[in-house]
Amino acid sequence: MSEFLYGTSSWSEKSWDGVFYPAGMQPGEYLTHYATQFRTVEADVTYYRVPDQRLVEGWKRKTPEGFVLAAKFPQTIVHGGAEARPDPAKVLVPDAVGADTVRFIEAMRLLGPKCGPLVLQFPYFNMSVFPSVGPFLQRLDAFLGTLPPDLRYVVEIRNRPWLATPLLDLLRRRRVALALVDLAYMPHPLDLPPTLDLITTDFAYVRLIGDRKAIDERTKTFDKIVVDQRPKLARWADLLRALFPRVGSVYAYANNHFAGHGPATIRELADLVAAPGANAPASPPAPPAADPPAPREGRP
Repeated sequence: MSEFLYGTSSWSEKSWDGVFYPAGMQPGEYLTHYATQFRTVEADVTYYRVPDQRLVEGWKRKTPEGFVLAAKFPQTIVHGGAEARPDPAKVLVPDAVGADTVRFIEAMRLLGPKCGPLVLQFPYFNMSVFPSVGPFLQRLDAFLGTLPPDLRYVVEIRNRPWLATPLLDLLRRRRVALALVDLAYMPHPLDLPPTLDLITTDFAYVRLIGDRKAIDERTKTFDKIVVDQRPKLARWADLLRALFPRVGSVYAYANNHFAGHGPATIRELADLVAAPGANAPASPPAPPAADPPAPREGRP
């Protein structure tokens, strides 16, 4: 049975005050309290800037032994900057992103064994950025080849047609995980052809992102569930149970925009996974016969 680690995407939401965090708790104490509730978290702050040594050492100091902190690569690397449109002259280009990549890896190494998977969360790329999947895969392959092999990496893409054998073969060869996402314009893994084996390394990584626009229309705070997503979560629970025999670890993170309140969402998923007598999925992901070792641009 795999190790199942689950938590939320970020821990700094102010509207969790008095709901998830004790009322009036100082933001500097959030992570310490969070770590009493979950064993892992996904850091969103690293997407906006490379964390400095003081910040990362603070994360390490505030969390107990056995805690795991996953983190996103900075947007300068995966997006080419902070503009709405990705910059094709910079995305994964060594001369443009090499320094930030080294700084990011060095910073995350300060966590020691608490350093979890590091996520390359790519935006949707239109044809003006990458005219087809081929140039993207060439650039991705070269970039992954520069990363230290002792850390764990995840790739998330938001171009639906690119979820195909060439990408999966590349990730498998590089021993990098494909992020399995619940996102408005991306397919659920169980809706993809069963011939596609989505497990490309010895761990699985799940992100329950949701539909930002739909949730923002219902609420401006994230202190409670505003959309009943239990049917979706039950399907994810089925999928996770099918994955457990195949990998050593499964990481799962819930965003506030999935249902309105990340902590409640991920706890509900964990309860469904652990529910006695739960049904197996009708179409579990199966490896192939030979199993080797226009959406909007935005960022939840």
